[in-house]
Amino acid sequence: MDVLLFQRIASVVALTAALLEGSMDAAMPDKDVDSTVFLVNREHKISEDYIPEVRKTNVYGMSQSMRSDAAAALEEMFKAAKDESKISLATVSGYRSYSKQSTIYSRKKKTLGSVDKADALVALPGASEHQLGMAMDVAQRGSSQLNSGFGKTKGGKWVSENAHRFGFIVRYPLGQEEITGYAYEPWHVRYLGKEYAKAIYQAGVPMEVFISAHRLEIYEFLIHAVEDEVLP
Repeated sequence: MDVLLFQRIASVVALTAALLEGSMDAAMPDKDVDSTVFLVNREHKISEDYIPEVRKTNVYGMSQSMRSDAAAALEEMFKAAKDESKISLATVSGYRSYSKQSTIYSRKKKTLGSVDKADALVALPGASEHQLGMAMDVAQRGSSQLNSGFGKTKGGKWVSENAHRFGFIVRYPLGQEEITGYAYEPWHVRYLGKEYAKAIYQAGVPMEVFISAHRLEIYEFLIHAVEDEVLP
């Protein structure tokens, strides 16, 4: 057998084995903690030591921080809401450290008296997107209450319909609790960048579903790329 052909076939075999073993996970964009599409949930957690570089957001609301790219997008979104629909949005909660999330979770668990109830409402430390610096809880100006009712307000509807234009998604949509692992949160927006946010919005699926499909596409592309090198 031709040596070059043998090497190419070996490459396909090695790639397939790597995919099956999961050793290529680190190469996926959703596995890079600094990527805007890094997936965070109960199964995909962040290290306690991870601290992103953040800055204060220059918008109305409580003084909150985000990564610079996310903060700039949020500022653009708040301005558009005001200019286009005379809606004044406000920040409530942005970046949180691992330790702060731990405190919030412990407090909620104590208040509710149930681990299961606390788990459905508050992320465990290491499982919160807020630690990434790419999530923000928002409300309408004049109200800092975070509840499902926000989704029915003028501001909540505008965010749901327009956040993707600025690179955000409503991360925990209604009716997808079993997939996301969390109750409906119309106030929680996650920055992904305009391309991914638009794709997820148009697909109408939670981030978990979209990322799984995206990973499969990347795997198939890599396999076909190597196969193209092998086949004459």
